[in-house]
Amino acid sequence: MKAKNFSLKDQDDNIKTLADFKGSWLVLYFYPKDDTPSCTVEACSLRDTNDELIALGAQVVGISKDDQDSHRKFKAKHKLNFTLLSDPSGETIENYGAWGPKMFGREGILRKTFIINPEGEIGKTYGRVKSAGHGEQILRDLEQLQSSVPNEA
Repeated sequence: MKAKNFSLKDQDDNIKTLADFKGSWLVLYFYPKDDTPSCTVEACSLRDTNDELIALGAQVVGISKDDQDSHRKFKAKHKLNFTLLSDPSGETIENYGAWGPKMFGREGILRKTFIINPEGEIGKTYGRVKSAGHGEQILRDLEQLQSSVPNEA
């Protein structure tokens, strides 16, 4: 399945689109809110495996409804080493199915992650992500996905 395009501002007010990541693996993750306990655990797990993900040719990008200022503070406070995108309208969040029912009958951003291959196709989807150890889980699955891709001669 093809990944849906997006055009969103990052923490530094630069516009990023899906096409910016063409040719490399992309770990695209959706999370409810900057600097909340579970979101921080998840972000730090991805931070701690990011060098290994980069070595495998992957980039990590997080998306929430938080604004650029909130993303800058979150990145600085936790020394996050990847891009955070702001989706204030929630359009991209909805396009990726990361909006839906939560506890107590409320709706909101669901913790979801996608591994997108260099051709822009979704290789793996994680629904209802567990924050702790998520980076390690992605690292193992990315290695497995890459090993199943035939090498071109």
